[in-house]
Parts: sequence; C-alpha cells; structure tokens
Amino acid sequence: MANREELALIRGARSGDAACQLALGRIYLRGSASLPLSLPTALHWLSRAARQGSADACLLIGGAIPYAEAARYRDSVLPAYARATAAGLPQAVRVFARMLLQPPAVADPVQRAQACRALEPLAARGDAEAAALCVQLRHIPAPAKAHPIPEPTPKQPASVTGRDQEPLARAGAAGDSGAQLALGLQLAGMDRSGNRLAGVTVQFKRAIRWLTRAGEQGQADAWFALARIYGNGGCSQRSAAEAQACLERAAHLGHAQAQLECGLQAWRQRRDDAQHDVRALDWLQRAAAQGCAEAHAALSRIAPQPAGAAWAAQLAPRLTREQLASQPLLAARVALAAQFHLSRAEALLLDVQAADRGHCLVVDIRAVYGRSRRRLVPIRTARQRQALDRAVRVFERFDTRMEGNYRQRLYRLKTWLARGEGALLAA
Repeated sequence: MANREELALIRGARSGDAACQLALGRIYLRGSASLPLSLPTALHWLSRAARQGSADACLLIGGAIPYAEAARYRDSVLPAYARATAAGLPQAVRVFARMLLQPPAVADPVQRAQACRALEPLAARGDAEAAALCVQLRHIPAPAKAHPIPEPTPKQPASVTGRDQEPLARAGAAGDSGAQLALGLQLAGMDRSGNRLAGVTVQFKRAIRWLTRAGEQGQADAWFALARIYGNGGCSQRSAAEAQACLERAAHLGHAQAQLECGLQAWRQRRDDAQHDVRALDWLQRAAAQGCAEAHAALSRIAPQPAGAAWAAQLAPRLTREQLASQPLLAARVALAAQFHLSRAEALLLDVQAADRGHCLVVDIRAVYGRSRRRLVPIRTARQRQALDRAVRVFERFDTRMEGNYRQRLYRLKTWLARGEGALLAA
C-alpha cells in the first residue's frame, strides 16, 4: 500500500500534474518500500510528463527505459528519445535509432540525420552496434516500398578467439564498453547468448572484471554472461545470489532471454510469495514484446484469455448518460468488466485501486467470494490502460462503503439495468 506522500503524488499524476507524473515515474524506476519497481508504469507516467514538455522526463526515459520496453509505444515516446539523444545520452541514441528502424521504418530525413550524427562518435570508438545502426539508417527505403527492412539486432562481436588481446584491453581500459564485453566473453569462453565455446581456455576472474565494467556501462549481454559465470559449478567464485542479481540486471536492461528466465523463475516461486506471479507476468510480457516465442507460450498458460464473460461487453455501450451519472461506481465496474472480460462477481467485488499493478490487473475476490480464484489479466492495449485509470479516478472520489455487500451490489445492478437487459444480466 502506498504511503501518504505517494498517494498524493498518484492523485496529482492522475489529475494531469506534470511534476507529480515526473516524481511518480522516478519512484517506479527504482521502486520503494510500498511501490514496486516497474518500468512499464514508470514509462507510462514519464511519457505523460514528457508530453507536457518536461525535459527531465525525456532524459529519464532516454537514460533508463530500454528499447524492449519502449518499442510498443514508439509513436508516443519517440519525441522523448529524440530530445534525450540531443542531450547526448548514449542509451537514448541507440534506442532512438532502433525505433526509427522499427517496422514500418520512419523515413523522416531530419530524424535520421539526427540519429546518425549521434551514432557516429560511438561508432568511431568501436561500438559495433552503433556502426550497424548508422549504416542501416542511411539505407532506410522510401515509405512507398512494399517491404520495409526488418528491425535491426545488435551486431555480434567478431570472434577474437586466438587473437591478440592487447588491442581489446587498451580499448577497454579507455572505457570502450564494446571492447570490454568482447574481451570478457573471450576470457569466459562464451558467446553473447551465454553458450560455451568449444576448445577455449577460460579465465573466469579476468572475465568477471571486464564484463562487470561493460555491464556498468549498460551492456545487457555482459550481465547475462556474468549470470552464467556465477552459476557455473567450475567457477571458484560461484554464487547463486550473484548469478540471480546479474540475471535481473540484464533483464532490466532489456535482455530478452534474461527476462524470460526471470519470469519463469518467479512463476515457479509463486507459492513462496503472493506477488511472484505478478513479477513473472511483467518479465514475460517484456520478453514477449521482443518476439520471444517461449515467453508468448508461457503467457498463454499463465494468463489465458478468459472464455465467456461477454455480458459487460454487450452491456457497456448501451449505458445512458443518466445511468452513468446516477451510479458512477457501478458504471465504472461495468466498463472494467467489458475491457478485461470479468465475470459478474469479479466486476462487482474487485478492489479496483489495489488491483492495478501497472502492467496487469490482479483479480482476487477469494476473501468475499469463495468460489473464485486469483488470476492475472495483462494490460495489453492503451484502451484498457485508459479505462483502468478512469475507473481508479472514479473510486478515489467516492466512499466505496456506500456500495454495500455483494448481494446489495448485485440487486442494484439488476434493478438499475432491468429495462430490456434481462437476458444479459442472467449470464
């Protein structure tokens, strides 16, 4: 439960206050004692502040939100990344470039030129990903082309096994994160995917040093490789806690495989902590957004689309203004049921404010309706997000005790909508 100060920020943010939106976004970027770390929720509030002209919100988005999290909202967040790119943030530069290349590619010559200018210094320092993005930006087809180029993926470092390590070491010592990553992977005898390379002598201690330096500069692959090293039984520094910490850092930086593994781990541990299923869904949604087939399959098992519950979808469009004004809480519940496929009992008993977790809706009415079960409903569309925000604002304005118990709420629903809706209410 959020504390008093955080509740005030939430109310201000929902009312449109840019300063509150910025402050709330900052909290969700790092988490607090009462609010979880949630990049999707942080991006939601920071982007709203950025659209109101907040430069700080743009810089936070550019510096802290990876491509994997922002790609789904390209049109709304692209200006924020452009502004952060102009400020010289390396991560923002790469994400901005990848968004321009994301199908359908953006052919605006001004934005492409801005991205190329920002990428060139990074490429000159040996950043292979920046160089690849720069080349692809210069060859974006015109909008009329039938087949836009596919979304770019970071170029794999050239194999350095058996080559002199001195050039990489010099570049790494000078702060080149690409060289640090390449050297660390060579010393660890693995590729970017964490797979062991045959016939390579490993030096785990040196590898850890270089990979840690690369990871601290934002290289997700470095943290993923470190997770593999710390989990390796042949490493003298083996540590399950360190392996997990590195895996989570890679996941936060947008590493799809790390996100998948964090999600599956959290799901397996859901009986140890009531919130692990929420964390699992968050990680799996992020991995799925990057095209991870395993994450998509896991999501279909964890949060399948509910069958039936069409009563509200048919009912919501028929509500009149008079009905909405006379029963605002009931109307909000019907609207949520239509968007999230809630059963009648779920719609009437859901604690709307507590159910919102940023990336999903936690539907848990077991305390008052024993026949139900806890389930998670992913927030998949902007319309669902807007509907939930509207409902929360409605419930903040009224005392929910006035609704009464389930029987009273059900009776009110049936009598309120009795005219011509009997067949729907009987569902």
